[in-house]
Amino acid sequence: MALKPKYDSLKEIPAEDVRLYVERDGAWHLDVDQRELKGKLDEMRTNNIALSRRVADYEKRFEGIDPEQVRKLAEEKQRLEEERQLKAGETEKVIESRVAAARGDLQKQVAALTAERDAFGTQLVSIRIDQGVVSTATKRGLRPSAIPDITARARSVFKLEKGVPTAFDADGQTVRLGKDGVTPMTLDEWVDQQVADAPHLFEMNAGGGAVGNGSGGAGGNRSVRNPFRKESWNLTEQMKLEKTDPALAARLEAAA
Repeated sequence: MALKPKYDSLKEIPAEDVRLYVERDGAWHLDVDQRELKGKLDEMRTNNIALSRRVADYEKRFEGIDPEQVRKLAEEKQRLEEERQLKAGETEKVIESRVAAARGDLQKQVAALTAERDAFGTQLVSIRIDQGVVSTATKRGLRPSAIPDITARARSVFKLEKGVPTAFDADGQTVRLGKDGVTPMTLDEWVDQQVADAPHLFEMNAGGGAVGNGSGGAGGNRSVRNPFRKESWNLTEQMKLEKTDPALAARLEAAA
């Protein structure tokens, strides 16, 4: 669904799109940078779905086929044909030649399909990890121009294990643990680490759960810690915001 360029009031904006709009001149306008980011996310999701279908199709075509077993059977067939050739003469030479040609064609087809399937598998891993990281980082205020940077960082850390992005240490073998020291680091934990280690990838007023007030004027660049978020829940701050800046309070609650 296309995003509307402007809403007259905050209540009209769908909850999932609230963070894409900024208040200006008494109305809520679509932020150009956020629209660009959403477009890239939608494109990644579309590519992910299409690629998943193609990989599933190739897996279906390969079902029950073992390339190594095919090679061994072809070699055994050739050996048997050579034995027959010794007994039957020139006729068996023709048979052996046809078998050799069929075997070569089959091996080429299997090799080509295997290479293509593996290539799609590699692309699928990258897309799933990229999409997960970008989606999570977007909630932290990722700059649209920083997408290539953060996805490159993520690919050096995460691998797809049983369909789940899993973080590994530099050796590529040791699973990197999360904050609890027991379970693997999640995408959320890794992105939080990037907010601290690489703040230039994120909007200044979005790190650490802070959200800008979205208004113009001298106060347009200030940031507040979102008191509606689970990790920074503060009822007193919520009530204060609702009295002093209802519009900002509504935005923060919707973004929490």
